[in-house]
Amino acid sequence: MLYREAGQFKTTYEADQAMFPIAQDRIGVLVILAIALVIPLAASDFVIASIMIPFLIFALATIGLNILTGYAGQLSLGTGAFMGVGAYACYKLTTIFPDVNIVILVLISGLFSAGIGIVFGLPSLRIKGLYLAVTTLAAQFFLEWCFIRIPWLYNYNNSGAIEVPERTGFGGFVLAGPASPPITRYYVVLGIVIVMTLLVKNIIRGRIGRTWMMIRDMDIAAELIGVRPLAAKLSAFAVSSYICGVAGAMLVFFWLGAAEPSAFAITLSFQILFMAILGGLGSLIGCFFGAAFIWVLPVLLRTGLPSIGIEIGAETVEHVSRMIVGALIIFFLIVEPHGLARLWQILKEKLRVWPFPYA
Repeated sequence: MLYREAGQFKTTYEADQAMFPIAQDRIGVLVILAIALVIPLAASDFVIASIMIPFLIFALATIGLNILTGYAGQLSLGTGAFMGVGAYACYKLTTIFPDVNIVILVLISGLFSAGIGIVFGLPSLRIKGLYLAVTTLAAQFFLEWCFIRIPWLYNYNNSGAIEVPERTGFGGFVLAGPASPPITRYYVVLGIVIVMTLLVKNIIRGRIGRTWMMIRDMDIAAELIGVRPLAAKLSAFAVSSYICGVAGAMLVFFWLGAAEPSAFAITLSFQILFMAILGGLGSLIGCFFGAAFIWVLPVLLRTGLPSIGIEIGAETVEHVSRMIVGALIIFFLIVEPHGLARLWQILKEKLRVWPFPYA
C-alpha cells in the first residue's frame, strides 16, 4: 500500500498503530542496551553485585506487579510473598534435580508462584479495590508463615534459611553459589530480564493485554462486550505471579546467595509497590525508572554527600531516602499519576522535532 510520509509519522494505520516507532526510540533502546552490555567491563565487582544485579531483579518484580495493578487494575500487597514462593520453589528444585541447568529451574519456579497467585486471585472475581488489597495482604502473611513453619521448604535447615548451592549453567559456567563471579550472574540476569520484558510487551499489546486494560477501566462494560472477567483477572494474577516468582528466585540465587523468610516480608511488597507508583503505573519503562531511582538513591546519597563535604551516617541515609521517596510518591500521585514514565514521554515528544525532525 502506498502512503505519504509526514515527518516521522506515516499516513497508514499499519505504520502508525500502537506506539509510533520513531528514530529516537530506536536510538534510545540501542544506547541503553549498549550501556547495559558495557557496564560490567568498566565497573567493579561491588557495583555489579550490589547495584546492577538487584536493580534488574527489582525492575522485573516491578513489571510483575505492574501487570496486575497498572494494567489489570487489581491492587496487590503480596508481591514479596509471591517472590518468596519462586525462591523456595527454585531451592527445592535444585535439591531434587541437581544436574539441571539453574536457569531452567529459575524459569520453572515461576510456575509454582503462578499457581499460588491464581489461588489467591480467586477473590478478585467478587471483590476489588481496598478489599482485594486486604486479601493479598492476607496471602502475604500466610505465605510468610509457611516459609517459617514448614521445615520441608528449607530442607530442615537448623538456621531456617535457604542457602544456594553451587550450580552451573550453559557452557559449564558457574552461575550460582559462592564461586560464581558477579559478571557472569549479571549477564544471566540481564538476559532473563530482557527476554521477559519483550514477552510482556507483546502480551500487553495483544488481545490478552487489551482485556486486562478493559477490566481495569470499566469491568462491567468489558463484560457486556464479551470479555470474561474470570479469565482476564486470573490470567493477570498468573502472569504477574510468574514474573514475581522468577524475580524472587533470581533474588536468592543470583544476588543474595542465601535468604531467610524475613527477606520476603511485607516491606519488600511495599518497596516493589513504591517502585511501580514512582515509575508509573501501566508503563514498562516506568518499572525500570522506579527501580533505578529507589535502589540507586541511597547509594548516591552515601557517596555524593561526602564528596561535597557533608558527612552522613548509613542510618541517616536510609531515613533521608525514605523521606525523599515518600515525598515524591505524594507529589506524583497528586501532580502526575503516571510517574517518571510520563516525564520520559514528554522528553520524547520534545525530541520528535530535534535533532531529527524529518528522520
